[in-house]
Amino acid sequence: MELAVMKLGALTCPSCMQKIEHAVSGVNGVSSVKVLFNAAKLKAQFDPAATDADKLADVVKGLGYEVESVKVKELA
Repeated sequence: MELAVMKLGALTCPSCMQKIEHAVSGVNGVSSVKVLFNAAKLKAQFDPAATDADKLADVVKGLGYEVESVKVKELA
């Protein structure tokens, strides 16, 4: 498993957070998603055999939100 941490832009309300969480959680291989509204960050655990952080960022961008940075950590 890997963890993608994304710095987001353009989060204006809690419903934005829910919209992003719902969309990213629907991606095959994603096991958990949490958007931290006040920090404007997304954390998503995913199976790298099924998807990657770029695909998750594309989902967020497709909803009309900015992805300012993406970091990926391998989980032990």
